[in-house]
Amino acid sequence: MGALPVLAATAGEAVAATAVIDPSVSRQVIRGFGGMNHTAWIGDLTPAQRETAFGAGDGQLGFSVLRIPVPEDRAAWSRDLATAQRASALGATVIASPWNPPASMTETFVRGTQTDARRLRHDMYGAYARHLDDFTVHMRDNGVNLYGISVQNEPDYAHDWTWWTAAELVRFLRENAGTISTRVIAPESFQYLKNMSDPILNDPVALANTDIIGAHLYGTSLGNFPYPLFRQKGAGKELWMTEVYHPNSSDSADLWPQALDVGEHIHHAMVDAEFQAYVWWYIRRGYGPMREDGRLSKRGAAMAHFARFVRPGYVRIQATANPVANLWVSAYRGGGSTVVVAVNKGTGAVSQQFRLVNSAPSGVSSWVTDAGRNVASLGTAGVSNGSFTATLPARSAMTFVLR
Repeated sequence: MGALPVLAATAGEAVAATAVIDPSVSRQVIRGFGGMNHTAWIGDLTPAQRETAFGAGDGQLGFSVLRIPVPEDRAAWSRDLATAQRASALGATVIASPWNPPASMTETFVRGTQTDARRLRHDMYGAYARHLDDFTVHMRDNGVNLYGISVQNEPDYAHDWTWWTAAELVRFLRENAGTISTRVIAPESFQYLKNMSDPILNDPVALANTDIIGAHLYGTSLGNFPYPLFRQKGAGKELWMTEVYHPNSSDSADLWPQALDVGEHIHHAMVDAEFQAYVWWYIRRGYGPMREDGRLSKRGAAMAHFARFVRPGYVRIQATANPVANLWVSAYRGGGSTVVVAVNKGTGAVSQQFRLVNSAPSGVSSWVTDAGRNVASLGTAGVSNGSFTATLPARSAMTFVLR
């Protein structure tokens, strides 16, 4: 076994308060981490890239969620099928989102200064529900059981696709969504604007026909991550973050330490927002988790610290979230293991003690990403009375798996 850096603090290391992890206090069930495949816009993943994206071994992302588009043209419905089939075979959950209904179902209208805004005709709501269900059936007949399908991608940022008001979404959900034969996702607001989802939560009939409240996090402040109304009225429903890139789409995904922002963003999405899934935009892109050459980027490594180790069905458990400035800790339980992810954005190393309450694992394995390493294994070390201490390098992400 390799040697985990378990030691007393040395000169220059910050000593943090103990991070207490309590498996008896459960939070949300995790459905997974993943990204988007959009063959029409940037080309399909190659067979090798599918393995890298959805495999969970060394050098792989460990993604367990794939999002695909719902083309308006039925002739294009198999465009993303090969990637969806392989992702599904590797155990990933597949969801789908439409940008536009078929053109025959839409009309143009004036929306502010936009004279060619598009919306679904009100007399076509039933036909559109059948369109979404037909896509669901097409995928099912080809070996991919969609976990859920969205009503509309970003209905509130739709200059280039189809607009929906919150009232229109509620009407569709009340009157038509119940005929769709998979879980229904709504509203997928571009910025997690609650004025798009509050009306769904406040309408019992619309809510009954909605299975997943979906949201995007473009420019969403951390103060708007929590959603008290969902906690109040969303019993039995799921809460997913279905699209984002962070912190931008202009810089290389290998820019360090900027890529560590992704790890912190996922932490807040899991801990503050209590999302059950975190889905990136394009899987393969210069600013994405997979580089154009098919290898993991630094942003991808930050995602892999969660995706490879926190598997579908794991449950987030209580943990000291911020034991020292610039250090973020979250913990999860599943598969007979406890997984702890620590993101140290500080400029110095931290000597961090972790203590599991009423739990006595025999060993802890760890992996690290920093300026020179990508999800590199540090081996396994012992655990004493549920406690261990690790040195977290400056500007690093670490995952610990305790068994």
